[in-house]
Amino acid sequence: MGIFSAMNVGCDGLKVHGQRLDISSKNIANIDTPNYTRKIPLVVSTDRSSFLSVINQMRESALGAGTLPYASGSVSMAGVVEDPTLGEKIYKPGHPDADENGYIRTSNVDPLVEMTDAIMAQRAYEASLSIITISKTLAERATSIGSN
Repeated sequence: MGIFSAMNVGCDGLKVHGQRLDISSKNIANIDTPNYTRKIPLVVSTDRSSFLSVINQMRESALGAGTLPYASGSVSMAGVVEDPTLGEKIYKPGHPDADENGYIRTSNVDPLVEMTDAIMAQRAYEASLSIITISKTLAERATSIGSN
Protein backbone atom coordinates (compact mmCIF):
# COMPACT_ATOMS: atom_id res chain seq x y z
CA MET A 1 0.00 0.00 0.00
CA GLY A 2 1.39 3.36 -1.00
CA ILE A 3 1.55 6.47 1.13
CA PHE A 4 -1.25 8.18 -0.78
CA SER A 5 -3.45 5.08 -0.59
CA ALA A 6 -3.02 5.10 3.18
CA MET A 7 -3.95 8.79 3.25
CA ASN A 8 -7.09 8.02 1.23
CA VAL A 9 -8.06 5.30 3.73
CA GLY A 10 -7.57 7.81 6.55
CA CYS A 11 -9.66 10.43 4.73
CA ASP A 12 -12.47 7.93 4.15
CA GLY A 13 -12.36 7.06 7.86
CA LEU A 14 -12.51 10.73 8.88
CA LYS A 15 -15.57 11.29 6.71
CA VAL A 16 -17.47 8.19 7.84
CA HIS A 17 -16.70 8.44 11.54
CA GLY A 18 -17.43 12.16 11.51
CA GLN A 19 -20.87 11.31 10.13
CA ARG A 20 -21.29 8.70 12.87
CA LEU A 21 -20.53 11.38 15.47
CA ASP A 22 -23.10 13.70 13.87
CA ILE A 23 -25.78 11.00 13.99
CA SER A 24 -25.01 10.16 17.63
CA SER A 25 -25.14 13.82 18.61
CA LYS A 26 -28.54 14.23 16.90
CA ASN A 27 -29.83 11.16 18.72
CA ILE A 28 -28.58 12.48 22.07
CA ALA A 29 -30.12 15.91 21.37
CA ASN A 30 -33.51 14.26 20.75
CA ILE A 31 -33.63 12.02 23.84
CA ASP A 32 -36.60 13.97 25.22
CA THR A 33 -38.35 14.57 21.88
CA PRO A 34 -41.66 12.68 21.71
CA ASN A 35 -42.04 10.26 18.79
CA TYR A 36 -38.36 10.59 17.84
CA THR A 37 -36.86 7.40 16.44
CA ARG A 38 -33.18 6.67 16.97
CA LYS A 39 -31.07 6.71 13.79
CA ILE A 40 -28.43 4.01 13.24
CA PRO A 41 -25.55 4.59 10.78
CA LEU A 42 -24.64 1.71 8.48
CA VAL A 43 -20.88 1.54 8.01
CA VAL A 44 -19.53 -0.97 5.51
CA SER A 45 -16.07 -2.11 4.53
CA THR A 46 -15.04 -1.53 0.94
CA ASP A 47 -12.42 -4.26 1.16
CA ARG A 48 -12.43 -6.41 -1.92
CA SER A 49 -10.85 -9.52 -0.39
CA SER A 50 -12.25 -12.05 2.02
CA PHE A 51 -10.34 -12.83 5.18
CA LEU A 52 -9.70 -16.40 4.04
CA SER A 53 -8.25 -15.29 0.71
CA VAL A 54 -5.92 -12.83 2.45
CA ILE A 55 -4.68 -15.56 4.83
CA ASN A 56 -4.09 -17.93 1.90
CA GLN A 57 -2.21 -15.26 -0.04
CA MET A 58 -0.07 -14.48 3.00
CA ARG A 59 0.76 -18.15 3.50
CA GLU A 60 1.68 -18.65 -0.15
CA SER A 61 3.72 -15.46 -0.30
CA ALA A 62 5.56 -16.15 2.96
CA LEU A 63 6.56 -19.61 1.81
CA GLY A 64 7.32 -18.49 -1.74
CA ALA A 65 8.78 -15.05 -2.39
CA GLY A 66 8.83 -13.95 1.24
CA THR A 67 6.72 -10.83 0.78
CA LEU A 68 3.34 -10.46 2.42
CA PRO A 69 0.45 -8.97 0.44
CA TYR A 70 -1.73 -6.23 1.79
CA ALA A 71 -5.48 -5.94 1.64
CA SER A 72 -6.65 -2.70 0.11
CA GLY A 73 -9.89 -1.28 1.34
CA SER A 74 -11.58 1.37 3.37
CA VAL A 75 -14.93 2.20 4.94
CA SER A 76 -17.98 3.99 3.61
CA MET A 77 -21.39 5.03 4.84
CA ALA A 78 -24.07 2.79 3.36
CA GLY A 79 -26.92 4.82 4.81
CA VAL A 80 -28.93 5.41 7.95
CA VAL A 81 -31.77 3.27 9.26
CA GLU A 82 -34.27 3.86 12.04
CA ASP A 83 -34.24 1.71 15.17
CA PRO A 84 -37.43 -0.41 15.13
CA THR A 85 -37.67 -0.45 18.93
CA LEU A 86 -40.69 1.47 20.18
CA GLY A 87 -40.46 4.09 22.88
CA GLU A 88 -42.58 3.98 26.02
CA LYS A 89 -46.20 5.17 25.85
CA ILE A 90 -47.12 7.93 28.30
CA TYR A 91 -50.59 9.34 28.92
CA LYS A 92 -50.56 13.10 28.18
CA PRO A 93 -53.95 14.05 26.75
CA GLY A 94 -53.18 17.76 26.25
CA HIS A 95 -49.89 17.24 24.40
CA PRO A 96 -49.88 18.30 20.72
CA ASP A 97 -48.31 14.96 19.66
CA ALA A 98 -50.83 12.85 21.56
CA ASP A 99 -52.83 10.26 19.66
CA GLU A 100 -56.65 9.99 19.76
CA ASN A 101 -56.41 8.17 23.14
CA GLY A 102 -54.16 10.88 24.69
CA TYR A 103 -50.90 8.91 24.60
CA ILE A 104 -47.52 10.03 23.31
CA ARG A 105 -44.62 7.76 22.54
CA THR A 106 -41.28 8.74 24.07
CA SER A 107 -38.04 8.64 22.16
CA ASN A 108 -36.40 5.22 21.86
CA VAL A 109 -32.91 6.68 22.36
CA ASP A 110 -30.91 5.05 25.15
CA PRO A 111 -28.34 7.58 26.43
CA LEU A 112 -25.89 4.85 27.50
CA VAL A 113 -25.92 3.25 24.05
CA GLU A 114 -25.56 6.61 22.31
CA MET A 115 -22.65 7.72 24.50
CA THR A 116 -20.91 4.39 23.86
CA ASP A 117 -21.46 4.74 20.10
CA ALA A 118 -20.16 8.31 20.20
CA ILE A 119 -17.01 7.28 22.07
CA MET A 120 -16.37 4.45 19.61
CA ALA A 121 -16.86 6.82 16.65
CA GLN A 122 -14.55 9.38 18.25
CA ARG A 123 -11.79 6.80 18.73
CA ALA A 124 -12.20 5.55 15.15
CA TYR A 125 -11.99 9.17 13.98
CA GLU A 126 -8.78 9.67 15.97
CA ALA A 127 -7.32 6.44 14.51
CA SER A 128 -8.10 7.68 10.99
CA LEU A 129 -6.42 10.98 11.78
CA SER A 130 -3.36 9.06 13.03
CA ILE A 131 -3.19 7.17 9.71
CA ILE A 132 -3.02 10.49 7.87
CA THR A 133 -0.43 11.92 10.25
CA ILE A 134 1.82 8.86 10.01
CA SER A 135 1.50 8.80 6.21
CA LYS A 136 2.41 12.47 6.07
CA THR A 137 5.48 11.89 8.26
CA LEU A 138 6.58 8.97 6.06
CA ALA A 139 6.19 11.10 2.92
CA GLU A 140 8.22 13.94 4.49
CA ARG A 141 10.98 11.55 5.49
CA ALA A 142 11.04 9.96 2.05
CA THR A 143 11.49 13.35 0.38
CA SER A 144 14.21 14.33 2.82
CA ILE A 145 16.11 11.09 2.05
CA GLY A 146 15.94 11.83 -1.67
CA SER A 147 17.22 15.40 -1.26
CA ASN A 148 20.41 14.43 0.63
